[in-house]
Amino acid sequence: MSLLSALTTAILPVLSVAAVGFLLGTLRDIDVDALGTVTIYVLTPALVFHSLTTSSLGGQTALTLAVGVTVFTLGMVLVAEFVGRALGESEPVLGALVLTSAFPNAGNYGIPLSQFAFGDVGRSTAILYIAAQSVLTYTVGVYLASRGNGTSNVAALREVFKLPLVYAVVAAGAARALDVVPPVDSAAMETLKLTGDAAIPVMLLMLGIQLANTDSGAAVSRVGVANAMKLLVAPLVAVAVVFLLGFDDVTVARVFVLECAMPAAITPLILSIEYDGGGSGLSAPEYVSTAIFVSTLVSVPVLTLLIAILQSGTIV
Repeated sequence: MSLLSALTTAILPVLSVAAVGFLLGTLRDIDVDALGTVTIYVLTPALVFHSLTTSSLGGQTALTLAVGVTVFTLGMVLVAEFVGRALGESEPVLGALVLTSAFPNAGNYGIPLSQFAFGDVGRSTAILYIAAQSVLTYTVGVYLASRGNGTSNVAALREVFKLPLVYAVVAAGAARALDVVPPVDSAAMETLKLTGDAAIPVMLLMLGIQLANTDSGAAVSRVGVANAMKLLVAPLVAVAVVFLLGFDDVTVARVFVLECAMPAAITPLILSIEYDGGGSGLSAPEYVSTAIFVSTLVSVPVLTLLIAILQSGTIV
């Protein structure tokens, strides 16, 4: 795939819908909490269940992917921690740097982009990716966000089981294992498909609105390292993980690399706000929100090039 083809068929459709959300967010004062609640508790579970029950991905592939997400995330945590400490960063900026480096926006950016770039396999792979990442977000992510102020995070494990997508993954796996998945053309599956498909545009609108509401300020000069880690180092680490684990499905491996290269995720911003200890200087929420904004903008040429390389089979 050429750069122009990657831009027009994968990147531009995603950016177009996100741009509508950005424009809406600049013209109107919109609280995305309601959209987020609907997406998390209704649209995403439907998308997850329908995609996984109709996916051609096997159990071994799903297991390899989950292990890959874990290895990649922990690897990026270690690399970012080392780089941050070497640069003399301290809490809360150090934790914010590691959060933004280790957790890509695999959901409201990654799912649509993976689908446009790699079709149904891309969407199924991206969904499995966020299912595995959600567990790490509410364990490793909470630890990173809270360690600066000494907050206990034992209760963070319970947050994993409050996520409907976790149960959607379990239900889809059980339905496939017991061979009780309804026919694709049944009313139940058609309803799930209709509901789940709505998640893609809503996610992109939310992304645009979030970017419109981001106040970058003076923190732009501080997030260069995090953006380099996220957009340049992360894909290299992902490729290393692919060769280390030996993915059987080439398309899944390529989507995995693409998901790992996504810009900084929004969930770390929520965590950094929740565990913000206050104080003087640059705060974790300011750092994370700026990293999200800048990395998302910079990701356009980077991901265009990466998709072209992945689809050409040059590196995976």
